Amino acid sequence: MKSIYAFEDADSKNRMLLGGKGAGLSEMTRLKLPVPPGFTITTEVCNKYYDNGKKLPKDVMPLVMKNIAKMEKKTNKKWNSIKNPLLVSVRSGAAISMPGMMDTILNLGLNEKTVEGFAEQTKNPRFSWDSYRRFIQLFGKVVFGVNDEKFDHVLDSAKSKQGVTDDSKLNVESLKKIVAEYKKICEEHTKRKFPDTPNEQLRLSIEAVFKSWMGERAVVYREKNGITKDIANGTAVNVVTMVFGNMGDDSATGVVFTRNGHNGKREIEGEYLTNAQGEDVVAGVRTGKNIELLKKKCQNLTMN
Repeated sequence: MKSIYAFEDADSKNRMLLGGKGAGLSEMTRLKLPVPPGFTITTEVCNKYYDNGKKLPKDVMPLVMKNIAKMEKKTNKKWNSIKNPLLVSVRSGAAISMPGMMDTILNLGLNEKTVEGFAEQTKNPRFSWDSYRRFIQLFGKVVFGVNDEKFDHVLDSAKSKQGVTDDSKLNVESLKKIVAEYKKICEEHTKRKFPDTPNEQLRLSIEAVFKSWMGERAVVYREKNGITKDIANGTAVNVVTMVFGNMGDDSATGVVFTRNGHNGKREIEGEYLTNAQGEDVVAGVRTGKNIELLKKKCQNLTMN
């Protein structure tokens, strides 16, 4: 049994090994749906991490980097490239869904060099620096345990100084200052320099997701909901090529269900935000719009 499976190579029926998210991504890939390239680190590795005194087994990171190399070929992007950087998300995924209990990190792979190259490549500096400040906040919160309120204070102050109420209206200069302040917050909290190499960022993020499995919130949730080891034993980690909802007003993110939550009918329901990323919807940073509005705005959009 392997420690890591590319989405196209995994057995989508094995939720205990791949977690619900990994199994779902594998199944959608098998069905030829447009799933971004990525891979799943299995729940077995999570259990080995704890058996090993909360340390990754020595063979895991070399295997991770081999799979990153495969993603490079599939995406025509390069890890830690100044000109065309590959950026990824790192997401948890147990066999049983535990909404809000586990951790996610977005836009991993950005640093002081790649953010400039990313801005030049996309011809969108605002988007690039917005993605970078989002990464630092999520990384600081998930990996270092920094309280969100510290980041929110900096963000609110920046919006006030620029005279805007919506973070999507912040300009490049404001975002660059926010990035510097966010890094300072992390460095004061950890007494160390903010990790600038994608390899270290990725390793620390994988470890943080595994740690979240035994975090207080997750443990209490499992106890209250009767989630025992025989139905969910550890979390998998999914490393996925980034797809961006914050590139501008023609980009969006959302949460969608294929059943009506009230009566169980087969119909699409959910909400979305333009020029945002998934955490904005979950955290309620802005009020989401009904998914039906998106259908009206985009005449060529099919929801069935």
